[in-house]
Amino acid sequence: MKAVLFETFGQAPSLATLADPTPAPHGVVIKVEATGLCRSDWHGWMGHDPDITLPHVPGHELAGKVQAIGKDVTRWAIGDRVTVPFVGGCGACPECRAGHQQVCHSQFQPGFTHWGSFAEYVGIHQADLNLVALPESMDFATAASLGCRFATAFRAIVDQGKTSAGQWVAVHGCGGVGLSAVMIATAVGANVVAIDIDEAKLALARELGAVATINGATAANVPEAVAEITRGGAHVSLDALGHPVTCFNSVLSLRRRGKHVQVGLMLADHAVPAVPMAKVIAHELEILGSHGMQAHRYDAMLDMVQSGKLDPARLVGARISLADAPAALMRMDRFEAVGATVITQFG
Repeated sequence: MKAVLFETFGQAPSLATLADPTPAPHGVVIKVEATGLCRSDWHGWMGHDPDITLPHVPGHELAGKVQAIGKDVTRWAIGDRVTVPFVGGCGACPECRAGHQQVCHSQFQPGFTHWGSFAEYVGIHQADLNLVALPESMDFATAASLGCRFATAFRAIVDQGKTSAGQWVAVHGCGGVGLSAVMIATAVGANVVAIDIDEAKLALARELGAVATINGATAANVPEAVAEITRGGAHVSLDALGHPVTCFNSVLSLRRRGKHVQVGLMLADHAVPAVPMAKVIAHELEILGSHGMQAHRYDAMLDMVQSGKLDPARLVGARISLADAPAALMRMDRFEAVGATVITQFG
């Protein structure tokens, strides 16, 4: 198969020809029809993820068709249209038995713990637990964007933030996760304030339902601007970027007893950000993480998509070829793209 491969962290990946994967007894092989480029892939290429061993094939936002099936798989057939969460569960640990596969003790992550989906084929473990069936009406590029950005934002807004109608939500960073969060929070009836330094992304946030936007590059004080717009601060605030500044601002943007949800990865030099703990204590704020979403929760999200309340297709940006992926991956830290860049051509 053709695949994007890197053999040294931080050095240019190449397009290589590698052996096709074979399914584990409990797994499947998926013919990749679309796979998204995510900043998490960039972090992995830079060497910020200790789970990666070299040489490595990145990619974790994928959709495609089941190509081959392990002998113990019972729920899936060759040709089924599927996607997969970027965190898969083992099925045996206490968290998996409780339904919390997103924090599995022995989690499987394509593109991190194993070779990923910047390839014509990818192997997925524990298929009966971790695969998600796709509606026939959903194209593969849209489905690929669900696995990390959209599903992560859905869990952050709905399950972790417990956002309800009429609440104020601040979204710091309007990349793929942030724009997904804007759409999802709007769909559940919240009032969204979107913050970014790129006017094009802020314009798209307004199109997706944000009632107000703040340009962090020109605002004198982002938390004060949020407090003024929301008349006291957000009920729920997300750092969708993963930076010490956006994390700090997100916490300071909250009203009393509000919830900060950390969605953007904080790695390398940013791994230990400052937190305004005095305000956390005095205002009884909640600090929450959000790490993907388990496969069994996809139905709620997909129902909202099929009913028309959510339209993740609006967040798909450029569609590129596998040959274009190495250069696109290396540029991920520039935050140039509006919407999700998706690989859709593999030949």
